[in-house]
Amino acid sequence: MITAALALVLSQAATPPEPPRCEGDDHEAFDFWVGEWDVFANGDDQKVGDSRIEKVSAGCAIRETWMPVQGRPGTSISTFDPQTSGWHQLWVGGTPGRVFFDGGPIDGAMVLSGYWGKDGKGNPTLVRMTYTLEEDGSVRQYGQASTDHGLSWNDSFDLIYRRKE
Repeated sequence: MITAALALVLSQAATPPEPPRCEGDDHEAFDFWVGEWDVFANGDDQKVGDSRIEKVSAGCAIRETWMPVQGRPGTSISTFDPQTSGWHQLWVGGTPGRVFFDGGPIDGAMVLSGYWGKDGKGNPTLVRMTYTLEEDGSVRQYGQASTDHGLSWNDSFDLIYRRKE
């Protein structure tokens, strides 16, 4: 026969503690990108793709599903890591391989950098992506590339995400 005290101990041992929640400014710094988007090259009205950005994993990650008009689709997972106090993104496109980006919020924008591909001479290319919430509610994703490890930068891509109606 189980006593009341033993039953209480057993019930407490069987209930694990609640894990910490992914809430607060650090975890929500990239929430401005969440939504359903039509994507355009900046300054052009011809659509280059669709993108679905959603909170997943109990709100601890942001998943992008990229669906270009031409080319291969891809997916990214972005998350805030409290151990490093930074944001990390894993990109997997429609070709073999993956890219890791690291960074975080700077002056209201999300800035992520990582090595993505090589230039014509075989030098690794450092890519810096800056995501900015624009006044009209769109999001700009501006990419720059460097083959000298960030000493100098060249424009690489410039996209505008407009919310779907």
